[in-house]
Amino acid sequence: MSTYTARALAPEVLAELRATDDAGRVPVPQRDEEGGAPLRCCLRHSRAGERIILVSYAPLRRWAAATGADPGPYDEQGPVFVHAEECAGPEGDGLAFTNAHRVLRRYSADGRILGGDLVGEGFGDAELAKAFDDPAVALVHVRAVEYGCFHYEVRRP
Repeated sequence: MSTYTARALAPEVLAELRATDDAGRVPVPQRDEEGGAPLRCCLRHSRAGERIILVSYAPLRRWAAATGADPGPYDEQGPVFVHAEECAGPEGDGLAFTNAHRVLRRYSADGRILGGDLVGEGFGDAELAKAFDDPAVALVHVRAVEYGCFHYEVRRP
């Protein structure tokens, strides 16, 4: 079991995104015929036949609003897959999507990028401890290497 926990998108955020995503678009559900899409609602890969949507999500936006941070131009948005309908949420209580190289992007309390680290397949507590070694780091985003897509957020334990 990990000291750190992957934070899936919150149910209230998912409800908003399923209605209108962060780019102002109404998502279009599709049946995932093959499976394998990384779902940010339950932090697992989709299964063949599940209904999913691809939405535009701004991972710092709601955190910044809740904390008073102003991420400025770092308030980016990008594509993420979620179930088209409400789901049960994460099936585990640890880290997810550790099956490939990832980037751990570090952010300060004011929403600025403090740096990033490329980590290998099977990353865990040691890599996250290193990312949080700097006391100025408020949160870490786990991102895909290939496209830079947001997978999930990790905060200090």
